[in-house]
Amino acid sequence: MSSKRGVWRSWYKSSRWRYLRERILLRDLYTCQRTGALLVGRYPAPNSPVVDHIKPHRGDEALFWEEANLMAVSKEWHDKTKQAEEQGSLQQRGIWH
Repeated sequence: MSSKRGVWRSWYKSSRWRYLRERILLRDLYTCQRTGALLVGRYPAPNSPVVDHIKPHRGDEALFWEEANLMAVSKEWHDKTKQAEEQGSLQQRGIWH
């Protein structure tokens, strides 16, 4: 399991991801698709841009790279709202305690 997780984590460091990330930010006009905030901050500012997987990929390579499954969001929204939603979903399924 940990080796599988290590594989998809490395995708975030690839030039392919950096290129795709920039495409998504440009497509979404550097605007958070959940709050409408302009994503003009530098990491780790709350308004710094994050490209989020709408449906968690959970190691599914095809889903990881699917442009329709990606959206620009603010770091603040991603780190608070999105993470709370995902943890709640895991708790409901009995995966996270």
